[in-house]
Amino acid sequence: MAPKLPLHHPVEQSSTASAGGQASAHAAPPRGLMRWLLTTNHKEIGSLYLIFSLTMFFIGGIFALVVRAELFQPGLQLVVPEFFNQMTTMHGLIMVFGAIMPAFVGLANWMVPLQIGAPDMALPRLNNFSFWLLPVAFTLLLSTLLMPGGGPNFGWTFYAPLSTTYAPPSTTFFILSLHIAGISSILGAINIIATILNLRAPGMRLMDMPLFCWTWLITAFLLIAVMPVLAGVVTMMLMDINFGTSFFNAAGGGDPVLFQHLFWFFGHPEVYIMILPAFGIVSAIIPTFSRKRLFGYASMVYATASIAILSFLVWAHHMFTVGLPLAAELFFMYTTMLIAVPTGVKVFNWIATMFRGSISFEPPMLFALAFVVQFTIGGFSGLMLAISPADFQYHDTYFVVAHFHYVLVPGALFAILAAAYYWLPKWTGHYPNVKLAQWHFWLSVIGVNLTFFPMHFSGLAGMPRRIPDYALQFADFNVASSLGAFLFGASQLLFVLLIIKCVRGGEKAPAKAWEGAEDLEWSVPSPAPLHTFEHPPTFRRDGE
Repeated sequence: MAPKLPLHHPVEQSSTASAGGQASAHAAPPRGLMRWLLTTNHKEIGSLYLIFSLTMFFIGGIFALVVRAELFQPGLQLVVPEFFNQMTTMHGLIMVFGAIMPAFVGLANWMVPLQIGAPDMALPRLNNFSFWLLPVAFTLLLSTLLMPGGGPNFGWTFYAPLSTTYAPPSTTFFILSLHIAGISSILGAINIIATILNLRAPGMRLMDMPLFCWTWLITAFLLIAVMPVLAGVVTMMLMDINFGTSFFNAAGGGDPVLFQHLFWFFGHPEVYIMILPAFGIVSAIIPTFSRKRLFGYASMVYATASIAILSFLVWAHHMFTVGLPLAAELFFMYTTMLIAVPTGVKVFNWIATMFRGSISFEPPMLFALAFVVQFTIGGFSGLMLAISPADFQYHDTYFVVAHFHYVLVPGALFAILAAAYYWLPKWTGHYPNVKLAQWHFWLSVIGVNLTFFPMHFSGLAGMPRRIPDYALQFADFNVASSLGAFLFGASQLLFVLLIIKCVRGGEKAPAKAWEGAEDLEWSVPSPAPLHTFEHPPTFRRDGE
């Protein structure tokens, strides 16, 4: 059966009319700071999300480097254990909620309207509001480090009773910041669903959309389903801390394991919230640079939906060591293994797309290929963790740290970098500097593997996570990991330099910046005008 992915043929007149007629149709935007505070344009809000995400990425990265500097040698070197715990906690919270998630929302803001032929997001004022909640939330979170008792020190999963009975006073502010960030996520998800379901170009069916739109539609439903669960569990924490309840206090009739069930019912779909949009990005880039249609378009959509549904049935694989009944352990072991099947379908389809393709290795393709290879490594270690008897050895060791960093760094982060390189010509009108991009890619790949691959071995040998000191036999692994972390962190400065150079100038990009690109965003000029598709483009499938 021939692979199916529709080609998009907008009527040229519509695109040029929207690009050329923008000045007369819209009043000039406010200048200076007020323009960015009040903007309701999806491209400007997308840019704000991406800039915020990059800022948080470097702040979270600095916290990680404090951790790796302390672990460079055995013994306590630079920081006290209490501050070490604050750094590990804040690193995780900022990277998950402040860097990866806002980056994907920024990409959705920029690209989803362009890919479906919409003039803007469906709810533009809500879009502005949902972004400006984030700087408030993370300013509040970072300010906890300056409060009496310090910031959160109980790990990014904030298990009770560590985060309730034994937590610093600043925990209440941490809970408030999570509430605000959660509201932002829910509002953003509502906006994306409303946009995709209501503003597609005439003639475009759901099964005609690019995969990035499909993955974000499914991700948005996941966000609406699980963010209220996070809100519920942190509200229960708030009550335990300030109002004398005992939801998670065994002495008062509560159960700390209840916290883990609630947190991971949110937390495991959250993992897929951070990876499904990455699947959509890679599904756009690999066909473009293979000069082929995406193999198995429909199966990719169904696999994405299957992953989303199954993500609600696997949460307790994080809890194999808490004393679950044997039947529960077996159920969660099998469902965790089952979720690898639709993920394997995606990897197979990407490889099949590249098979006998005319592949070129531009920077977006390099990061997409690194994503496929190294995300698969993270997937294999995930299957190892799914085996409940073996998990008793792996649990709470550096093997787990290696696993989820392989999923989130060469996984989610590399996909975001691939997307940035892929769409920078559309955003700025210039191609990124190829030499600089290649240096950034290779230093990043070497840095990531030098950092996280040795953690598999230190974890299998028994090194526990979240400790500032360790036994002498783990020293060599930790030297390698710390050197790799500093290399990876430094290499991201090249990315910032590259973005600045690309914004300021460089080789001019045409509307269709990449030879094999076929989606609708490549029909508008580069850089994309502030207002596009004021007159909806006509969408025609092949053969019509």
